[in-house]
Amino acid sequence: MRFNPQEGYPASHLVNNASVEELSHIFWRNGEERFALRIARAIVNARSTKPLKSTLELAQIVRSVVPAGTAIKSLSRIFQALRIEVNRELDKLTIVLEQAVKLLRPGGRLVVISYHSLEDRIVKHFFSREARDCLCPPEFPVCNCGHKATLRVLTPKPIKPKSSEVDINPRARSARLRVAERI
Repeated sequence: MRFNPQEGYPASHLVNNASVEELSHIFWRNGEERFALRIARAIVNARSTKPLKSTLELAQIVRSVVPAGTAIKSLSRIFQALRIEVNRELDKLTIVLEQAVKLLRPGGRLVVISYHSLEDRIVKHFFSREARDCLCPPEFPVCNCGHKATLRVLTPKPIKPKSSEVDINPRARSARLRVAERI
């Protein structure tokens, strides 16, 4: 699951060593999995007899503790959460957004396509923050943060693919495009 095998640790290390709290937090935060705690407990319970060695074993554990109708979606979310965690994808997205703004000339545009709600939320909040002159809490009578807007948001709502585009490429269904311009 690691994009760079020389960086970080494999998902198997995480699955076989993290506590119930750590696993459930990862599954909830990175996968938005509503059965996160139940799945985390089942994993820790199963590995108490022997370490998990395959994705098939992990999938069987997840299937055993979630309602039958939700198993495929839960599996997708669990594997997504593990991939995001071992690659630190959300942290890296924030870093890249900050770097991209610094590289843009005035009038340059930053275009981001996200493929799930976690990414899109990060991009939306980043664009919103960088489009404001002050980041101080509203109860502060005078700005003392000194922040100046660096972006102008060109897409207040994300651009979604048309149904004809999704018909041609079903993977496009979850894509969200946001655009901001450097001030």
